[in-house]
Amino acid sequence: MAKREDIKKVLIIGSGPIVIGQACEFDYSGTQACKALSKLGYKIILVNSNPATIMTDPGMADVTYIEPLNAQTLTEIIENEKPDAILPNLGGQTGLNLTSELHRRGILDKHGVKVIGVQVDAIERGEDRIAFKEAMNKLGIEMPKSKPATSVEEAEKIAAEMGYPVVIRPAYTMGGTGGGIVYNLEELRLIASRGISASLIGQILIEESVIGWEELELEVVRDAKNHMITVCFIENVDAMGVHTGDSYCTAPMLTISEELQKRLQKYSYDIVEAIQVIGGTNVQFAHDPKTDRVVVIEINPRTSRSSALASKATGFPIALISSILASGITLDEIPYWREGTLDKYSPSGDYVVVKFARWDFEKFPGAVDKLGTQMRAVGEVMSIGKNYKEALQKAIRSLEKKRYGLGFVKDFHARPLDELMELLSEPSSERQFIMYEALRKGASIDALHAKTHIKKWFIEQMKELVALEEKILACKGKKTARCPAGAGQERRLFRPLSGPDSGEEGRRDPPAAPGGGTGRVLGRRAGERRRKRGLLLLHVQRPGQSRRQQKPQDHGAGRRPQPHRPGD
Repeated sequence: MAKREDIKKVLIIGSGPIVIGQACEFDYSGTQACKALSKLGYKIILVNSNPATIMTDPGMADVTYIEPLNAQTLTEIIENEKPDAILPNLGGQTGLNLTSELHRRGILDKHGVKVIGVQVDAIERGEDRIAFKEAMNKLGIEMPKSKPATSVEEAEKIAAEMGYPVVIRPAYTMGGTGGGIVYNLEELRLIASRGISASLIGQILIEESVIGWEELELEVVRDAKNHMITVCFIENVDAMGVHTGDSYCTAPMLTISEELQKRLQKYSYDIVEAIQVIGGTNVQFAHDPKTDRVVVIEINPRTSRSSALASKATGFPIALISSILASGITLDEIPYWREGTLDKYSPSGDYVVVKFARWDFEKFPGAVDKLGTQMRAVGEVMSIGKNYKEALQKAIRSLEKKRYGLGFVKDFHARPLDELMELLSEPSSERQFIMYEALRKGASIDALHAKTHIKKWFIEQMKELVALEEKILACKGKKTARCPAGAGQERRLFRPLSGPDSGEEGRRDPPAAPGGGTGRVLGRRAGERRRKRGLLLLHVQRPGQSRRQQKPQDHGAGRRPQPHRPGD
């Protein structure tokens, strides 16, 4: 299937301002879309309210609008530019919501604008909680027990029937906005009211709690011929109850059986086929390790934070490929270095990737350091290592918070074990660091598992790091067969993984990480080496374009949106 010839001009919607839950990963996605579709010969009309992005560089699109992202502005731009198609699923939740609104108002049909990448009814099936549940019931895929509500009173009745705690999930939102876990009637009234207000259609889902279950994600790509591939399998180390934007995770899955991964893959393929998404889709599951029950939590019929992680972790450019697939080209027409064409792709690699979130609660006076189903992180880091322990240590040091390991953070090492265990009663941004000190003070793996629901294998890995650090600290100032001369004294050559002697000045990288690697975060050079090996024999770059800074335009009263065109 060749690219679509009935389309000449494509409107791409940006994600707008950078906020918690919707940040620079969507600027990356939109930029990739501009590059891919321009390379294929389409004229690109780009609209975004945020000028501080790469996608709004005039060299990225043929026409660039720096305008408010709302239905009125989009309507005027459509009237001005008369695009043949709109690509909504690369601008985060903003693009999906605006496209749905334009469709409901009849604007797209009136001007003959086609929706590519994801159909409007597919957006509704993926984002509307009632429609999604009906689709899953038809497929025979289980979801947590739930009922929709459109008022606080209705939510109270449903929660009373289910029993507390329950989870509130608003429809058509991102980053868990407006939702949360509620344990009593008072919390229900507050969060239900907030969720209904945050939802585009005033709808929330009251859902049974699956707190403590494993949270697993798959990044799946589908084309118009129904070829489907899995780009990445992601295992969240934090259990259900912590938003995926706050939870730290690994790729590939490290503790999940091959049989369960195949089952999740089959469910994912059934779902994306039913929803009819062209391009990338993120599918989230919860798994109860005690009963082996699997339920689907939600899907994102668009590129997401996880898509950016999967792309960087595997070298597979999900946003770029999704844009190409939206044009009508299929996976079996895109070259792939290993198997010939991309429809034969399967994830592989001899390394472990860890994603760890960064929080800045100290910058928000009055904010409570408590994690739940609403995202609180302001950023995240990704590290690559030969094994899990190496990748985890690199991730911690990449946070740029002067932490060179999990130990001796704040005053946790000076607190008694009972106090540390009490701090672990609720998830927080410091949970991993508290667990580390609790292990140092003799906490058992079983006790920490019971408190946090984190799988024992991950806690065992952390315990091994504690034991190694204790060995290193024991060598300080000693000269024995096990402790060579100068051990613990020459900071530039060797120092503890963390702690008071790790230092904040001088060289920040110890020569050896627990897994036997260099201990340095793999940066541009390593990434370039991996990209040179390449997953795809596909290079998309738009030649002959300048890169100039676009300044925001003055939004005068009654003024129609004004574009910037290259050469102006």
